[in-house]
Amino acid sequence: MQVLQVAAEIYPLVKTGGLGDVIGALPPALARRGLDVRLLLPGYPAILAAFEPARTVIALGPAFGAATLSVQVGVLRGIDVPAYVIDAPALYAREGHPYLGPDGRDWADNALRFGALGWIAAHLGCGDIDRAWQPQIVHVHDWHAALACAYLALNPAAPCRSVFTIHNLAFQGLFAADLLPALQLPARLLTYDGIEFFGHGSAMKAGIQYASRITTVSPTYAREIRTHEFGCGLEDALEHRAAHLRGILNGVDDAVWNPARDAHIDHHYDAARLSGKTAAKAALQKEFGLRSAPNAPIIGVISRMTQQKGMDLLLNAAPDLIADGALFALLGSGDSTIENGWRALANAHPASVAARFGYDEPLAHRIIAGADLIAVPSRFEPCGLTQLYGLRYGTLPLVRRVGGLADTVVDADEHTLAADTATGFVFDAATADALRTTARRALALFRERTQWQKVQRRAMAQGFSWEEAARQYDDLYRELTAIGIPSG
Repeated sequence: MQVLQVAAEIYPLVKTGGLGDVIGALPPALARRGLDVRLLLPGYPAILAAFEPARTVIALGPAFGAATLSVQVGVLRGIDVPAYVIDAPALYAREGHPYLGPDGRDWADNALRFGALGWIAAHLGCGDIDRAWQPQIVHVHDWHAALACAYLALNPAAPCRSVFTIHNLAFQGLFAADLLPALQLPARLLTYDGIEFFGHGSAMKAGIQYASRITTVSPTYAREIRTHEFGCGLEDALEHRAAHLRGILNGVDDAVWNPARDAHIDHHYDAARLSGKTAAKAALQKEFGLRSAPNAPIIGVISRMTQQKGMDLLLNAAPDLIADGALFALLGSGDSTIENGWRALANAHPASVAARFGYDEPLAHRIIAGADLIAVPSRFEPCGLTQLYGLRYGTLPLVRRVGGLADTVVDADEHTLAADTATGFVFDAATADALRTTARRALALFRERTQWQKVQRRAMAQGFSWEEAARQYDDLYRELTAIGIPSG
């Protein structure tokens, strides 16, 4: 079976969050199952620098705001599947963030930049671009690639089927209605039953309305997004497609996230040999300038500094937790008010709080290896990978019971501790008080070393693998090709 995976980022070349990790791990996992998988990616500078083209499959004149646009097929160094790359300098030759300009705002032409990605994906699926390889499934990820589903739906004879994966419903790829001609989309799609969203076009809604199947990255999130609280205004469209929607949990790439052989940490360990984690903690305290206290629990934070991620809740609870003896090692960036709050807290408690702003992949590994807890107190969380990495490293997650966090972390209460099923700490209400209360339960258990290590080992035994996710996607693809249902 031929499967085209379409996305706007891929680890380790271009990554802004979990999407990059998924695209770096899922296609190789599918290939290991025997599927003939290829990628389609925008030609950002980092991707072109790692790309070894084999041939040009199409060269176009002016389109999507680019004077020239070509598609080449070849290999990306370090990636185990072949790739198509769109070479369009006017669209993608921009350093830095793939979606934001130097001013921190969306590029004004993002609709065109990613409309081109969806258009190329659809035409690859229809066999119009590369006659040597034609996918049976076009699997597109998040709003950046979602217009592919609309382009395919416009061709009733399209020989492929589409799968649309929602990684975060909050980012919808809205664009002005007057861009429809430039996007090569007919005005008749701009309706409530089409891609219209409060007078704008929505790439996310195009994926929801026209994909053959919709997935999202956890079973709980698949249910949540059909409600007003989590649906971001698209709950009715998702409810309408509920029979074609399912949740498939993301996994952990063992080649990248494994404390026994992680290339980014100096002290390796596993569940049977936790002394390396003690050494990793001491190294983290030294690197961050935190007080050297083996018995002081470190709460690690690797996150966007946003309200969605609950960073304001954690900031509110942190002073009391510091008074209780906790240390904080934080890495992230985002809302300036929240960032400044953490800066002020670090200045007030330099031996207990250290904050680094920006993103640093090796440092993220060192935090997860050296911390005792990893905090993911999100108001909503489609899947979350940070808590999965925490489980893998025996760094117990402190999470809110939403989305993939609810699906992957078992709260350490008296019943789960007795049954040896606890893997972390879970709270319900999106309040600082609820977070603080649960964090204090975690700090109390931390002082019971035998019980704490028992929970660590249980956490490290969890099997959230890409092999299982790939199996479920493989089953979905085969259902689609066997049933042969039309898009929509």
